[in-house]
Amino acid sequence: MKRAWLAAVVVLGMMGATGAAPAQLPAGPVVPGADMFAGKPRVVVISDIGNEPDDQMSFVRLLLYSNQMDLEAMVASTSTWQKTATHPETMHAIAKVYGQVRPNLLLHDKGWPTAEELDARIYAGQPGYGMADTGPGRETAGSAAVARAIEKEDARPLWICLWGGVNTLAQALMDLRGKHSAAEMDAMVGRLRVSSISDQDDAGPWIRREFPELEYVVKPSMPNSNDYQAATWTGISGDMYYRNGLGADSSLVTNEWLETHIRAKGPLGKMYPKFMFIMEGDTPSYLGLIDNGLNAYRRPDWGGWGGRYVWLQPYGETHAMWSQGGDEFFRANSQDRVKGLDGQFYVTDQATVWRWREAFQNDFAARMEWTIADYAHANHAPAVMVNGVGGTAPVEVTVEAGGKLVLDAKGTKDPDGQPVHLKWWVYEEAGLSGTQGATLEIASPEAERTEVVAKSPCREPWLAGLIPCRGDGVAHVILEVTDAGTPKLTSYRRVVVHVKAAAAVAGKP
Repeated sequence: MKRAWLAAVVVLGMMGATGAAPAQLPAGPVVPGADMFAGKPRVVVISDIGNEPDDQMSFVRLLLYSNQMDLEAMVASTSTWQKTATHPETMHAIAKVYGQVRPNLLLHDKGWPTAEELDARIYAGQPGYGMADTGPGRETAGSAAVARAIEKEDARPLWICLWGGVNTLAQALMDLRGKHSAAEMDAMVGRLRVSSISDQDDAGPWIRREFPELEYVVKPSMPNSNDYQAATWTGISGDMYYRNGLGADSSLVTNEWLETHIRAKGPLGKMYPKFMFIMEGDTPSYLGLIDNGLNAYRRPDWGGWGGRYVWLQPYGETHAMWSQGGDEFFRANSQDRVKGLDGQFYVTDQATVWRWREAFQNDFAARMEWTIADYAHANHAPAVMVNGVGGTAPVEVTVEAGGKLVLDAKGTKDPDGQPVHLKWWVYEEAGLSGTQGATLEIASPEAERTEVVAKSPCREPWLAGLIPCRGDGVAHVILEVTDAGTPKLTSYRRVVVHVKAAAAVAGKP
């Protein structure tokens, strides 16, 4: 599916920059563009809550960010771990307790839905397991709610976050296909973004076969836990159980840390249980939707708190999707290279999540504190400015190879009046589906104002000098701003730099 970039380019103060449009993707598979919409992400959650504690943990965190998303439906589902029951009553119970702390949350930020609004959007999905419990006449309250959300005319895409089995989504799509034309279905499917925590029944593969234009974020798997250790989402906290988090700070995802920073904080904290295997395995499905300035929900290969994925066709699948793997030769794959707690570098899919762990855990702890403290006795994240432009939306610029641009964070401030630490850095792996990575050099990485040199529109492949540098490239600069509060909170701003080949800019052949 091909979508145009919809946002206007924000022109920054720069030297040697052009007014040219962003580089076109090279010939080959069509890669979806960024979702440059305005407003909150629209979200549907489908969860096998009740099968073990981690879904309930994820649901508590979700409600603490409900002011940043439009939660249109929360559906209790089955899965391979819970084949004959759904537990919407657990969602209802958590929403009720959320209602007790909402008045305090409103002291810190706006936009929190009422408990009654949330409660009215909780449903039960298919009562049985997998595709065997779908078909004509098997509509449920949950599948009908999902179908209504899909039918809704809205310029924003609809994110469907899958924490368990997905036969309720399959039923909704079946019922919609039975009442809409092919063109209408294409339009509705084109608005969907599915973020799945592996495959936990047989409905995911069916959906991907039947609706090949659907943008799906998943590492396809067997509908059990045999493939979990390879999945990106385990980077949230899988270090000890899956033994795949070398370099990560495991102290931030223990039951002991959670007892101190989450469970001890008022009535909503008491709704957050101890984990059996790992903390919040389902949370990465929506963690990238949080409005922290990384804007990872606009395109999954940009990377953010919920991890990073690339556009490719996994083996055995009928079409491309956002998944894991990719090109090692040009380093255009789904792994990040991150310095671990021990000072060594690690290159893994899980690192695309755990690299942000301190930031997202501190943010969670601060929000839980909001449920019991007034504004003066809690911490709040910095507000970031780049070249005079506020907000959290990404900034896009175009510069010719060899040119320079200036990035200025003047006006960045902390709402609590605390000093902030600034860091500019190049996210080397971000945004490389369908284009090549450019080479940038940041002159003063910790200064308020810095100069960035676009050294080349392409990086060297694994074997240097083997392939000539041709065409345009892209690089992502992240401004990371951390305050001095307790806990320390971090906000970001993403600058997408399109580097044009010098010959193309100069009109040379």
